[in-house]
Formats: sequence, C-alpha cells, structure tokens
Amino acid sequence: MPLRSALSITTLALTFAFAVQAAPQAGDTPVKGGTLTATWGGFEPQALFVPAGGGSSPLFTSTKVLERLLRLEGDFKFTPLLAESVAAAPDFKSYTVKLRKGVKWHDGKDFTSADVAYNALEYWKPISDGVSLRSLKTVETPDALTVVFRLDAPIPEFTFKSILATDLVLPKHLYAGKDIITNPINNTPVGTGPFKYKTWVRGSHVELVRNEQYWNPAQPYLDKLIIRWWRDPASRAAALEAGELDIATFNPVPVPDLARLTSGGKFAVDKRGYQNSAWVATIEFNQRREIVNKREVRQALLQAIDSKFIANTIYYKQARPGNGPFSSINTLFYNPDLPQYPFDVVKAGKALDAAGFPVKDGSRFTVNLVAAGWFEENVKLGQYVKQALEDVKVKVNLNVLDRPTSLKRIYGDYDYDIALSNNAGAAEPVPSLTQFYTTDGIVKGAAFRNATGFSRPEVDKLVARLSTETDEGKRKAIAHDFARIVSTEAPILPLVEIEPYTVARKTVRDHSKSANFMGEGWGEVWLAR
Repeated sequence: MPLRSALSITTLALTFAFAVQAAPQAGDTPVKGGTLTATWGGFEPQALFVPAGGGSSPLFTSTKVLERLLRLEGDFKFTPLLAESVAAAPDFKSYTVKLRKGVKWHDGKDFTSADVAYNALEYWKPISDGVSLRSLKTVETPDALTVVFRLDAPIPEFTFKSILATDLVLPKHLYAGKDIITNPINNTPVGTGPFKYKTWVRGSHVELVRNEQYWNPAQPYLDKLIIRWWRDPASRAAALEAGELDIATFNPVPVPDLARLTSGGKFAVDKRGYQNSAWVATIEFNQRREIVNKREVRQALLQAIDSKFIANTIYYKQARPGNGPFSSINTLFYNPDLPQYPFDVVKAGKALDAAGFPVKDGSRFTVNLVAAGWFEENVKLGQYVKQALEDVKVKVNLNVLDRPTSLKRIYGDYDYDIALSNNAGAAEPVPSLTQFYTTDGIVKGAAFRNATGFSRPEVDKLVARLSTETDEGKRKAIAHDFARIVSTEAPILPLVEIEPYTVARKTVRDHSKSANFMGEGWGEVWLAR
C-alpha cells in the first residue's frame, strides 16, 4: 500500500478526544525541595556545552548551569538576568550594560565586567555570534559592574538585546588562554546559573544540584535536576507513566499517546515556551547539483509535495504548512504575502516539462534524498517525499541516516541533492535564520547553516541592511523583501511549521514561561507536594 494511503488510514483510525491546552499554572506559593527528572525529544549531547552551537541537546543541558545577560519572555520583551540594564546610545553605535551585583561563579570567584568583555571579544564575536557582532570594535570596563560595547556600525536594539539573551557567559578565569571549543571544562561546566554540575553518566543522565549561592536567593526551588535521555519517543511516554520522568520538552512522545497520558489527570500538555525556537521541517536543495540548481525545478518539486498532508498525517495535526522563511508565530517579521507553491501534481509535471526535464524512459531524472534521522517524523517524511516525487516521475534514492551521519552528509560533505532537515528560528532573524541564505553562512562542517551553497548578492545586501537598520518599521520592510526573494528562489524552505509541546506532571509548576523554555535555567520551576 502506498505510504500516503497507509498514513491516511492510520490517521482516520485514530480519534482524538484530546486537544492540546496550555497547562494550568497554579498560583500556589512555591516551595523548595525535590528532584525533577527531565528530558527533551532528542538524543544525548556530544558535550554538555558546545561553544559553536551543536543543536538542542547541549543547549538543554548547558543553560541550567551557564547564564545569559538577559532573558526573552513570551511577549518578546526582555527581562534582566546577569545584566540589570542595557542602554543604547542615540546613534546605536554603543551600548552600556550594568551588571548585577554580588554574582559568583560556582567555584566562588566573582562575576565581573572582565568576564563579559572576554566573552564578547573571544567567544561571542569569533565563535557564536560573528555575524551580529561583526561591527564590534572595543569593549570597555570602566568598573567591575559596567560594560560599554563600542561599534563601528549601528546595531538595532532588538538585535543587540537578542545577542545578550542568546549567548551564554563563560568564566574568563577558566577559559582565557585556552581553546574555547576544545576546553575539557565544556563537559564539566562552571557557570553562575541556578544549578551546578555534579556528574555525567554517559549513556544515562546528568545530575545537577542546587546552587546555594545563586544571586536570586529565592531560587532555585529544586534540590536536584536530573536530565536523562530516551532515544525512542514511546519509551519516553512509558517513562512518564512509570514515574521515572517528570517533564519532557519538544514533542517528546508520540501524538497518539497524548490522549492516554492526559486522560488520567496526572499530566498536562503545554504549547507555551517555544516563541523563540520556532521549529520547522525543511526541504533543502543543494545548489552544487546541476538539476536542483535550477530555480524552476525547485519550484516545480515544491508543487509536487502536499504540505497539508504532512502536517495533518505525519504530524497528526501538530504542525501547519510553512509559508516562507519566517514562522507565522514570529509576529515581528512574518509576512503571509509571499510566493506560494500549492500542491498540484499536474502543474508540477508541466513545470518540469517546461524546465527542460520531460519524461524519458519512464522518468525525468534521479535525485539523492537524505532524511536527517534526528526526529522520528523525518523517517516518514522521507518516505512520503520519495513517493510524492516519484508521482511526477522523478526517481529517488532515499537515505534515512542517524544523527552523526546526517550532520556529516548534509553540513560537512554536502553529499545530497535534496535534504530533509530541521531548524528552530529565533525571533531575531540575524543570524539564526538569515545564515541559511547568506554567502557568509556557508561554513563547511558547521551544522544548521547554509549547506545548500545558495548565494545571491541582493540577499547579502538585504541582510547587511537588516543588521544595521535601527528603525523597527524599516527593518520589517527589509525583512519582507528578504522573505520574498528567498521564497521565490527556494533554496531551503519549511515544508511545515512544527507545533512544539511539553508534557509534564501536574505537580511540576511554573514551567514554560519564557520564549525558549528548553534553553533557560529553570530556577523558577518547583514541585508541588
């Protein structure tokens, strides 16, 4: 039976009385104590902290130990963490940051402006945020609690604050003079966060314990935070039911299991906490390959793929069709008025004919399709896209690969014609989203950047303007122009926007409140007795 029919029958056979709701956050007074066991819908990290990114696994672990200067809330407003205030100069070419007093690293050393200056110049600019901070000239530290960033060109206030709400702060005294990327302390991180590293049992779990000297004396509420990994989504659901797991983020269990989990009143499902990590399932066309380098071919193949079917069947209606590079939940920059590629097999076939690829001997051409194996849905997505392209007489060699091999094939070797991958776009598009389309985003071996090799001077110029324009209205207009061009060229576009959800016991309180709950410190989370 064709995959499309089999999946449709499966979906019709599943009747959900379940609807995802925001989990009730009781107004009880928080209490201290208890151990929380947590996981996310993915695999064990390669290191507990990966300076150059590394995906969601190291982010999930490191952000409970290491902190940022600011935090982005669900309404896209910034609140203080290690920084008490951030003030822009009138020309936006300098920013003065006032730091929180009395903050200590987990080893007892004082956190000071020297730490921030070191991070900005030695870590953020050269490693983690070079695109946004390319205009950073100097960092001054007039006193232990004041940092002045001086720039060659203006940086928009939202962009600058987004940097401070994204980049983690490392202890200078443990990193200075050493290679940040290979420093062994990345596996035993020392931070200022609510939890301190205790142990990592590889293949099992990480144990974090309360930071008794945390700058917020009320937090953390938990005694311990245990982060465990289950590779299989069904095993995470079983762990929840067995009492081995308390909270699981980012679509951690199969959708059909949600109704059963929530029916007994012990668990709740929450869709909040993902505004700054808008997950999508993408299709990427390798511009180094002659056939899919043609724009008309890419547009035609997009018309052969039914995004509504993907959203409703593969993701059990926990996704929606994508429409351009910006997620529809990004109210700052989203524009629905973009080129569309509605599903139409007949039109797709005619477009391929017009592009110079008529059917000969039963097929038009052959493509190598790689489905990245880090999410279960990608396996079905690869099978479906193979069938959809074969419906327009394109031969498909499908490879569904594990995580390491997927990273190597797509982002290291560029060994594919079409790739099915994923990314999580931040509210601020520079560089998290724009680096998929800009020439400087092409960094061989760097995961979740421009692997397609797409390069257009007009796109680079728009992103450069987006990086320096300080008027919010003009920035939005530039972003819309950018979206129209890349939606037309279509080197990489989302097939669907995934609707992430968290599953937690109802005794787990005050979670999912920030714009990226997975990547926050969790000091406010507590357990009801």
